[in-house]
Amino acid sequence: MGDILATEADLLGMIKEYLNFEEFEETVQTFDKECKTKGKLVSKPRGSALRDSKTRVIQEDLLSSFDDGDHKVFFDLWAENIPSAVKDSDDEAQNLEFYLRIHFTVYPLRTHPSRQDRAEFEERIFLFKQYLETRGSALSQTTEFLPYYALPFVPNPTIHPSFKDLFQDSWMPQLKDKLEKFLSVTLKSSKIPRLLTLYVSFFSMQQLQLQLAESERRISSYVRKCNKVKADYHNLIGITAELVDSLEATVSGKMISPEYLQSVCVRLFSSQMRQSAVQSTDFTRPGTVRTTHNHSYFSHPRPKEVPMLPSLDYDKLKNDLVVGSDRLKCLLLQALRWRITRSLPGEQRDTVLQAYISNDLLQRYSTNKKAVLHLMKSANEVVRQYTARLINAFASLAEGRIYLSQIPILVKLLTETLRREEKDSMTRENVLVALQKLSLRRSQQTAMIEDDLIGWLVDELQDSDCLSDYTLEYSAALLMNLCLRTKGKRKCAENAKHVLKVLTDLLGHENHEIRPYVNGALYSILCIPSVRQEAKEMSVEEILRCYNREENPDLNRQIEFIIKQLNSGDEEGPESDDEEEEDDNDEDLMEIELDKEEILQPQQRELSGETLLTTEYLGIMTNMMKVKRKSTPLACPNIDEPLQRPVTPSSHRNAG
Repeated sequence: MGDILATEADLLGMIKEYLNFEEFEETVQTFDKECKTKGKLVSKPRGSALRDSKTRVIQEDLLSSFDDGDHKVFFDLWAENIPSAVKDSDDEAQNLEFYLRIHFTVYPLRTHPSRQDRAEFEERIFLFKQYLETRGSALSQTTEFLPYYALPFVPNPTIHPSFKDLFQDSWMPQLKDKLEKFLSVTLKSSKIPRLLTLYVSFFSMQQLQLQLAESERRISSYVRKCNKVKADYHNLIGITAELVDSLEATVSGKMISPEYLQSVCVRLFSSQMRQSAVQSTDFTRPGTVRTTHNHSYFSHPRPKEVPMLPSLDYDKLKNDLVVGSDRLKCLLLQALRWRITRSLPGEQRDTVLQAYISNDLLQRYSTNKKAVLHLMKSANEVVRQYTARLINAFASLAEGRIYLSQIPILVKLLTETLRREEKDSMTRENVLVALQKLSLRRSQQTAMIEDDLIGWLVDELQDSDCLSDYTLEYSAALLMNLCLRTKGKRKCAENAKHVLKVLTDLLGHENHEIRPYVNGALYSILCIPSVRQEAKEMSVEEILRCYNREENPDLNRQIEFIIKQLNSGDEEGPESDDEEEEDDNDEDLMEIELDKEEILQPQQRELSGETLLTTEYLGIMTNMMKVKRKSTPLACPNIDEPLQRPVTPSSHRNAG
């Protein structure tokens, strides 16, 4: 009985410890009251007194080294006792560390203002400069800290007006007060309660048991395969011995009958191949195509089975994407994108995409302004960025582009975002790339041309030095795809001089990856007589011949085609809008840039990625596998001629 009571008291103690850890203050009071009423003992968690004592010592040592200006001791303790997740991700911790670095740097000037130990100060300035170039570089764009990046280059900071606050009597006590508050919260939160530790251990044990069961299943499978290999080996040795005997017999002049060779063949081939081997193999002739195919059956292993990702509850997902907090929305958008980008190409990725489409993840026909797609208009920049990233992931897959093209408002929504976002915004970059991939489809090209995207692109490309190589390449490729349409060519003809000036300037850009798209756009619009006339007045032919001297035979031949187009007759080229052309090159265009520069990082004990989806949003039979259309990539273009079919930079690079 005593053991049971002790165990119960220990368990109640762990519950109270966890409630205190999560700061359920009212619940703790009620819990204590009920335990007292029922006469239940609540033991103090074992080791808590020792932990509390150790925490106090660490906090006192940190504050003491702060007062003494001992930066070595302080930052050794800081590195050992402040969790990495807090140091590297928490804004408050990073800001505090910056000011602490300043404190220890100027400490010799504060404590000895008259004699100022220059050697000590120079050493600390050197360490501060190292910090600014490494961990501190992340804050270089923050206005609050920008003046302090000049500190290593100021001979005497004590008299410099930018740093006068550092030497006020109130500055050091205020910083110490911030440090004390930070330590009291952080060091306390680093004490993991035993109940949580037990739960994590139990969960880990379950995972290990599952892994063990899976390993045992695999071992059993491998043992069966090994036994089969051994049996095949013994069978093969027996057949080899018989064939050696037969070879010796033929040397002695004895004939080997086809029936005997057929019997050997039957023993060699598996039961699935036995009939075709007996009926189809001609042993009286040298090896035929049919026998070659039979042998190739054994030389290629069967494809390995790929596991499908768990089904999800899409109704709950779509609801939380609309009504959840901004952080939850971002985590869900990231996890859904990772399902596409991190799944294995082929059946696994196709199943993920088909589940999204069949459950209408983006709510394509919804007229509700709170639909998932309208997250592109969110006031939160990260929500907008992660929505754009997900749309870009959809646009990277042929079936995804078909789905997106069925959303009536999509192009309008994306072009509005394009015009609204800052030039260097990651949201804008993803929207631009998604539009470029969607421009493989004629219906989307039409919508973009009608929304005057050509004019916007030409204006952007005019200031090409302000664009990243990635953005520049996709902008040029998008412009070319739109210029391939008759409507696009006529749109360019409305401001031909401006368009021609921008395109000819781009021919001299240091990024040669854009050349094929610039050449393709020039060749397309020069089929319009008014554009040709404007080009002749601008001496475009002479400009082209300047670039024709460069050592690149392929581009030189393309320029010759453009010059030939420029000097053609006055008639307009053939209409292209009504031709029955392939609507999409049916290629998947997945790129590593889809997941680059993730600004969203999970906090401590926060679910993210696949763990978030399978823990909170597990569904039943929502994976609807659909047979993927057979890929029909377009024939490789003649590299001598300018591009005359819609492409994306990734597909063009692969084709090259």
